[in-house]
Amino acid sequence: MIFISTVIGATLALAPGATLQPSDLAAAEPGPAPGGWVSLFDGKTLEGWTEKGGRYDGDADWTVEDGAIVGREAEGAQGGLLYTDGMYADYEFECDVKVTAPFDSGIFVRMLPKQRGAQFTIDDRPGGSICGVYSDGWLYKETGGSQAWRSGEWCHMRVRCVGDPMHLMAWIDGECVLDYRIPAGLSPFARSGRIGIQVHGGRDDPEDAAVRFKNLRVREVPAGADQAFTRADDGTMALTAVGEASGWTSLFNGADLTGWVPAGGVESAMDDAAWARAGYRVQGGELQGLMRGNAGHIRTSRMDFDDFEYRMDFKISRLCNSGLYLRSTEEGNPSFNGCEVQILDDFNWEAASGSKLAPYQFTGGLYGAQAPSKSALNPIGEWNTYQVNCVGPRMQCALNGVILWDVDTSTIKPKQGEPFAQRAKRGFIGMQRHGAAGKTDSDVGVAFRNIFVRDLEVSGGTE
Repeated sequence: MIFISTVIGATLALAPGATLQPSDLAAAEPGPAPGGWVSLFDGKTLEGWTEKGGRYDGDADWTVEDGAIVGREAEGAQGGLLYTDGMYADYEFECDVKVTAPFDSGIFVRMLPKQRGAQFTIDDRPGGSICGVYSDGWLYKETGGSQAWRSGEWCHMRVRCVGDPMHLMAWIDGECVLDYRIPAGLSPFARSGRIGIQVHGGRDDPEDAAVRFKNLRVREVPAGADQAFTRADDGTMALTAVGEASGWTSLFNGADLTGWVPAGGVESAMDDAAWARAGYRVQGGELQGLMRGNAGHIRTSRMDFDDFEYRMDFKISRLCNSGLYLRSTEEGNPSFNGCEVQILDDFNWEAASGSKLAPYQFTGGLYGAQAPSKSALNPIGEWNTYQVNCVGPRMQCALNGVILWDVDTSTIKPKQGEPFAQRAKRGFIGMQRHGAAGKTDSDVGVAFRNIFVRDLEVSGGTE
């Protein structure tokens, strides 16, 4: 939930902007409009649009009717996209959309032949997703879009595509329903391309099923205008004004452990010596978890995280055993009263311990419940990045840009611990410090840096 920034299904403290008014398009011809907007449709013809030149060319039935572009399946249930002639990199795109359901459509960004773009889904069918993100598979399916969508009526849509990796946002009738940053490290995406609107095809839709678009326009956004973080040469990150305005806050200042508490401890009572006895220290801008200490984890002093997006960097030493706690509480085992995302020396643990790891015990596993989809851990001593989204029962985790799982925890039957429905809905964020499986060469098991979080005010539930 990209993850990653992968903020998903959230209403953020961002001005949605004025909705499109008829007076904004008083001039019917394509060209400049107030506020930097450029009209893409003259209301009469498909001039400026093409059915070829993207990744999903087809032969859908595109017409202009009553001042709107209308898309239907062609004979043989053929679908396809209608693309702009123009190419765009960082921009906002607005239109009014009406779907005669059941029908599957979408708005596509950065479309080029043989290159990867992305789709904002407009799937107005039972079980469909409105403003999910799709690109050769789901990047994120569940957002608040379905709650804002009015089937069979004109809805005003605005989408934003900026940055590399792409930062994708969507509004329906002025309500932000998607804020998603594609995780770094996925196969390359096009840096610019055509805007596309879609007839999915292959659905054998009813004869009257169709999608209609009108008042289509675009305005370009300066490159880099959306960056939430800056990164120094040493790899440390800082918030930009955009990041602060978007709700991001830093949980680690790089100098001391302000805002953190050891298990069973009291923040105000901790000095450097007490922290060392607990098994933690700050050195070289890193929050380090030591191999030895009397506190099994360190947690935020804040205890009420519920729906949020989180990112942090970590690096491990040989035989490291750590983890990331989410929504955990002080009562009982934080791995199971909330949940734990595993951090482990996958490379050496089994040999050193003489044990066989369960699939969910490898780095990236949702401990006791969900195995990572693949191994994405960097070699020992190199930095890794976790990006996690928690929205209600929905959780998504990416490691080094690879989405490891995207699950509705209410549907999971854990192999360890209580069902997720019985676990805390809010709690602290923490990092675990476990002992090693054998002799180690370092007194530091794991190090953390660049720890940021932002709360999400969720606008909707399931699709």
